[in-house]
Amino acid sequence: MSPRTGAAVVQESTWTFLTNHAHVLLCLAMDPEVRMREVADKVGITERAVQKIVADLEESGYLTRVRAGRRNRYQVHPHLPLRHPIESHQCVDALLALVLEPDELDAVFSASGARSAPAQATRPRTRAPPRR
Repeated sequence: MSPRTGAAVVQESTWTFLTNHAHVLLCLAMDPEVRMREVADKVGITERAVQKIVADLEESGYLTRVRAGRRNRYQVHPHLPLRHPIESHQCVDALLALVLEPDELDAVFSASGARSAPAQATRPRTRAPPRR
């Protein structure tokens, strides 16, 4: 499956490490007032697929949609745990810290009512964990 026209693509690839749900969440965290069409272009999926993902994330409590005139504003809830059992010991803030710039991360936390990102979310790993 090829990405939509205008999608930001680093390399021609058939898979990525993050799901479309993660990509949409990251786009909304970076720009809470972004239009669904722009998210679709960035992620490389249809606008309808973005709407379905936003509905999933909202239903599960990972984001809140607030109507602002004719636009929507999205608030990401970074303190919720990731969903898969392998990563459920981490919260959304750890995922956001991997991708967002520090000022973008601070904006997410201030919008969510938290004062700042926890130190563990903003501290980059300096070495790989030990192999077992």
